[in-house]
Order: sequence, then C-alpha cells, then structure tokens
Amino acid sequence: MSRIHEALKKAEQERVSNQGAAAMEPQAYEPASAPIGQMETAPEFAATPGVQGASPFNLDARCAQYEWKPDNSTMLFLNGNNDLPGAEEFRTLRSRLYHLREQKPLKTILVTSALPKEGKSFTAANLAQVMVRQHGRKVLLIDADLRGPRLHQMLGTMPGPGLSDYLQGKNDEFSIMQRGPLENLFFIPSGTSKADPSELIGSGRLKLLLQRVEPLFDWIIVDSPPALLVSDAGVLAKACDGVLIVVRSTVTPADVARKAREEFPEGMLLGVVLNGMREKNASYERYYYEEYPNNKDTTKA
Repeated sequence: MSRIHEALKKAEQERVSNQGAAAMEPQAYEPASAPIGQMETAPEFAATPGVQGASPFNLDARCAQYEWKPDNSTMLFLNGNNDLPGAEEFRTLRSRLYHLREQKPLKTILVTSALPKEGKSFTAANLAQVMVRQHGRKVLLIDADLRGPRLHQMLGTMPGPGLSDYLQGKNDEFSIMQRGPLENLFFIPSGTSKADPSELIGSGRLKLLLQRVEPLFDWIIVDSPPALLVSDAGVLAKACDGVLIVVRSTVTPADVARKAREEFPEGMLLGVVLNGMREKNASYERYYYEEYPNNKDTTKA
C-alpha cells in the first residue's frame, strides 16, 4: 500500500507542478463573445515598437481565408492592373487622408452618401484597397450598410457571418473577419441576419468592436447607409474619426448634398468625393476628391 500511496502522491505533485507552469505561460488572446455590459473596456494589444499596427499574435491565422471573385469593373486594385482609370484619383485621396492625419487623430473613416447609387460602396472598397498597396499597412473594410449591402458582391465573397451576427452576440470579432487575395486587406461583411438594423446599429456593440480591433489596423473603412434615408449613418459616425461624403456628378442635387453634410458635426467632415465626373474627350469616368473648406459659408458639392 505504501508504494501505491507514494505513486499517488508523486502524481499529485506533478499535476500541481504542471498547473503552476501553465499559469506562468502567456495566454493567447481570446475574442469576446459576451453580451455588452459584461465587458466594460477593450483589451490591450501590445504593439511592437517601431512597427505601426503590429500585434502580439498572427492576425492572418485568426481570420478565415476566402476565395474572392471580385467584380473587375468596379474593383480597381484586385486584378493586378494598377493603371486603370480612377486608380490615380484614389492614390490622391489616400495622400490627402494621410495629410489630414498629421493634423488630427484619424484612423476610422465612415464613407456615406446622401442618396443610394452615388458610389459610396465603390469608394469605400477601392479606398481600402489603395491603402494596403503601401507596404505593411493593414486595413479593415466593414460593410455597415445592413439595409442594402453591396461590398460582398463587389469583392465576390460570402455575405456572412458578418457584422449583424456580431452585433447580436452570435459571433466574435475574428470569426466574422475575412481575408482575401490582397495581402493585409481584411473584410467584415454585413452578415446573415439583419432584423431591425436600427436597433443593431444603435446598440453600442459596434463601438465595442471598433475599440477591440482598432489597435490591429492602420486604417478602418466603414461603408454606411445613405445619410438622408435613415439615421444609421449619423449613429455610425459617432464611433468613427471622420466622414467622407460621396456625391455623383450631374446626379446629386446640390441642396441634397448640403443637407447630407448637415447630418454630421462640422469637425467630423473630412471631404467630399465627386464620383462619375466625366473629363472632356475622355471615355471613362474620373473620381475627384476635395477637402471641406474651413469657411463654413462655402459649400463644395
């Protein structure tokens, strides 16, 4: 019996020793799936010194790889041709945003429009793509238009699981995040369940999502519903650093563009993207960006 007792005692000592060693080991970050209210603050991500957007774990390994089949007529940077019409204008837009970043904290950008079919999703998707063309930049593109999502169609991927699933507490942040063929570009689609979009957007859980993933990315681009049809864009803007408004040349009435601008605080407005502006003697459409002027009495539309 003494030998059995000694063996059991030794096994217990080894078990306690192993538990102590495990407690000393660094634990992998676990994404939150708890309802709001059970998490008061976002987790801390230790950044690697000198490397912007670096994280202590492999983001690629946490997000599912999808085989995107993009619409090459609208996605300007996913087919390997960097000289398509409109590509240079998006590079200019990128440069302007980096210039604005020198003046104010700027990472999360809401892209909206006054009315549907003005090019906001086109602008959001290509802006995200041109951002990751710079070496080492990580970008997250979010389709927050739960009423009329289009980004998954443009990218040629699945619509879910996505944002609506996260907002309902069904999925954590990494299980809704896709990565496709373009390195460092990550995408959160609109999701599979969109019951009562206003309640989902206004729940506060989107802000929690952005707080949790913000340290992992250099830019976060959020596509929202049109500003004048529903209140979603105004609610989404409160969780973002700035707003870009897209208007369509010869289509969007000037007074409508001005009214859309008034939906957001002056300090939130970054500029306007004029989409579909035709250049004389050119057979293609150009895309033009203009910062909002400091003079509040002057309106660019």
